[in-house]
Amino acid sequence: MLISKWDERRSILKKKFSKRTNDRLELAGLIAFVNRKRWWHVPPRDPEAYLKRGKFLASSYQEAEFWGRPLMDPIGVSISNPLIGDETLIERKLFGQRVSRQDFGMEQRWKLDARMKRAALSLGYDSILLMAPQGFAKFRSNGKPPRSMELNVLVPVAATRFPQ
Repeated sequence: MLISKWDERRSILKKKFSKRTNDRLELAGLIAFVNRKRWWHVPPRDPEAYLKRGKFLASSYQEAEFWGRPLMDPIGVSISNPLIGDETLIERKLFGQRVSRQDFGMEQRWKLDARMKRAALSLGYDSILLMAPQGFAKFRSNGKPPRSMELNVLVPVAATRFPQ
């Protein structure tokens, strides 16, 4: 049987990337980055929101201001098994299809967040790391985390304050 050079190269590439060992290294690097990063939090109006939906954090003070007045000091986190992706990918991993729509009101969004928390915890995730579609695509291609991310910490974790 004669094997062409193309088939030979293709099989080498297939063997090299089929185990996706690079993904594990990128994931470990991203988790370390997230755990080192300073996160900003806007306390919710509902004191039971953390139990229902988790603790939402933004990667910058300016992004957190969209939701209200952020705390004055940034927060540190300690996550180990995040669900990572853009909104579409995260919903597909949790529910098998896209569930949210553009015309969702705040109440519907909060109900979906609570449903996402329950589904992610049942699958063994401790947090959800949301990236914009373009940022996630760049992370997949070069392994560099985007500047803008949102983190939903699902399990109660002692938050640490960074010194000023």
